[in-house]
Parts: sequence; C-alpha cells; structure tokens
Amino acid sequence: MRAVIIAIATLGAARQSAAEPELAASSLWSYRSTGDLVLDGGLVVGHPTALPTGLSTGLGVGATRGRTLVYGARASWSTATESTMAWTVTHRDLRMRVTGGLQHVAGRGTFGLRLGLGGTLVHEARLRNQGDRAGLTGDDLSTSALAMLPAADLEAAVSLHVWHEWLLSVSGGPSIALDGDRALAGWTAGLGVAWQR
Repeated sequence: MRAVIIAIATLGAARQSAAEPELAASSLWSYRSTGDLVLDGGLVVGHPTALPTGLSTGLGVGATRGRTLVYGARASWSTATESTMAWTVTHRDLRMRVTGGLQHVAGRGTFGLRLGLGGTLVHEARLRNQGDRAGLTGDDLSTSALAMLPAADLEAAVSLHVWHEWLLSVSGGPSIALDGDRALAGWTAGLGVAWQR
C-alpha cells in the first residue's frame, strides 16, 4: 500500500511539473492584436533609384491603419556607392510614399499586398578619382545633383506576432521611378520590427 501511495504521489508531481512549463511557455509567447494601428521600422535594401548598378542600404519607417483594407505612409533613406576608373559615385535616396492595400490575418501571421505612391528625392555626388592629386578643382573634381522623381512600389508584406504587441515584419517587391521620359525599374525590400496598438 505504501508503494502505491508513493507511486501516485510521484505521478502527480510529474504531471504538475510537466504542466508548469506549458503554462509558462504559453504566457511567454502570448500576443495581442486588437488594434488596427501598426508602426514599424527597420533595415531596407534595394536597387538605387537612378544608379544603374549597386545595392542601396539604409533605414525605413512606416505607419499603417486598418484591418482588411489598410492605408498609411512610409519613408526610407538609403545610400549606395560605386566606382569606375574615373569616378566614385554616391547615390542617396529618400523615398516617401502614401500606401494602400489589402491584408489577411491568419493566427499569428498577417499577409498583405500594398501599393505605395509618392516621390523619391535622389542626391548624386561624383568625385573624380585621384583628381585632387592632379590639381583639379570645382566641377572638374566633383559634382552633385538633386532631383525629385515620381515613383511607385508594389510590395508583399508578411508580419508575425512574436510577443504581446511586437511583431517581426518582412516586405519586398518591384519599384519604378520616372526620370523625364525614362522609366527606372528596380526593387526594394525590408526587414524590421513592428508594434501594433
């Protein structure tokens, strides 16, 4: 009889200790998604808007409101530097977009498609390699230009609730800008964190 009581007590203690980590894990990874406002920020990469080669990297932020139909605004700053035998060229892109789209919530995940319309402010700086050693000055040594180009992005966006109001977000897709009568095609992508309220 004593052995049976010890076995039952041991089994009960084992069940209780097995249940405690499950409760702790569910509490640790709980999330809330009651709000329709999402603020996000993180790293952005993409093709430079007006530079035919290279990879532009930087930071971006955004705000989105809505459930199925969503609207918002996004901004990002990125830079790329490329060199030839004669020049070192640096491009800085400031992208500003008003966005609208559709999204679907499935469990912890949110899957969406968003269209962004706006402009990209492009700053280009050119520096002639070894120009200062050759005694060059002024425009012979360096030049810079600034232009605002109308642009649009179409991005697929995926967000995953990680903890309470915090999410991990990934997005990417094609981008296009108009430079006079030329269409400059490229792409953009982002990885960051978001907060939903």
